[in-house]
Amino acid sequence: MAQALEVNIGYQTGVEPAKVAIVDHQYEKATGAKINWRRFDNGAELIRAVASGDIDVANVGSSIVAVAASRDLPVETFLVASELGTSEALVVRNGSGIQRYQDLVGRTIAVPFVSTSHYSLLAALKHWGIDRTKVKIVNLRISEIPAAWQRGNIDAAYVWDPALSKIKTNGKVLVSSEEVAAWGSPTFDVWVTRKPFAEKNAAFLKAFSKTSTDYYAAYQANKPQYLADNNYLNKIATLTGASAEQIPGLLVGNQYPIADRQKLLLQTSVIKAIADTALFLKEQGKIDRLLPDYRAYATDRFIP
Repeated sequence: MAQALEVNIGYQTGVEPAKVAIVDHQYEKATGAKINWRRFDNGAELIRAVASGDIDVANVGSSIVAVAASRDLPVETFLVASELGTSEALVVRNGSGIQRYQDLVGRTIAVPFVSTSHYSLLAALKHWGIDRTKVKIVNLRISEIPAAWQRGNIDAAYVWDPALSKIKTNGKVLVSSEEVAAWGSPTFDVWVTRKPFAEKNAAFLKAFSKTSTDYYAAYQANKPQYLADNNYLNKIATLTGASAEQIPGLLVGNQYPIADRQKLLLQTSVIKAIADTALFLKEQGKIDRLLPDYRAYATDRFIP
């Protein structure tokens, strides 16, 4: 008997419908593979694991793909997990005295560096005409931000869950990634794979993509029922760190594209987002160089 394919997959804490498929072992059922799931707190750590070969398939933000491209890592985006909206936001702490964006000058803002939130924060500051050197931006992991918030070490943070829900209890949203996207700087959560893995395992990636988009389609078709289904919400909560009560508000904060839109995004919007992010990060001194073309870093050939 042939030995089952074994795949190492890294995921993060973003809330989306296909987290239910992980809990229910539907990816294993669809692919016939043995999957080793590993949770990461941020995309920078995850992409390093991809670069080392420890991870075959990874869930990262579009900004991380831009960094990977600048380092010539052999990866490609094959699936969009979500079009980010209100699930990532800049929150200001109650009592900080920050009432409007102009009040951010001279304040300390936490964000995981080289993440989609980092890119959105820099894009928001640019939109508002605030020189980034006029604010103190500190690099904190998602897991570190709530404690720094409670200690009063930071005045604001641009984050996703589970930190976002925690700090919103003692703060207010100044801007979300939905508004930043409308200003011309959209961000995405995506799935990437190592190109050597993709060359040998196209069937796995196609089955993985179909499972994901099937869950997105089911969510879209049954949204009211799912948002009220505690079993469904609890499954997502187990992988994200957010509570079941918080999941509905987070789910509605993003868009989860089904097959036709997946192809459109992967052919156009995702490539543009990677290129635009790379340019922005180069301007900010976060990456060393730009590529003439980023089309090699996204493909729609694994979308059913």
